[in-house]
Amino acid sequence: MSRRSNSPRLARRRRHSRLRVRLEGSPQRLRLNVFRSSRHIYAQIIDDTRGHTLAAASTLDPVLRDEVKNGNKADSAKLVGALVARRALEKGVKKVAFDRGGYKYHGRVKALAESAREVGLIF
Repeated sequence: MSRRSNSPRLARRRRHSRLRVRLEGSPQRLRLNVFRSSRHIYAQIIDDTRGHTLAAASTLDPVLRDEVKNGNKADSAKLVGALVARRALEKGVKKVAFDRGGYKYHGRVKALAESAREVGLIF
């Protein structure tokens, strides 16, 4: 057996590390990070220079928990994207760099990104 495993989780981690080489949040353009599990989706606005999370939202958020309980995962991702965008705009963040976390820009990740753009984030 080779040292490098071909599991989907490790493949995503490798894609994410390649992506992070050229994608870094700065104070002028913070990073919108997305993590997707089989059941939930999480989004954070991160300032990489200070190592601080300015805004976050997920399907586990008390504001969204009742709305996403029985819904479609893509619809839940839209709600999370809109919520994290509203929270970022309240903190004065308008421009972000989109870090898709090694996932394809497709399905839930795409739904989250498009709803964040509709609310007013620029990326």
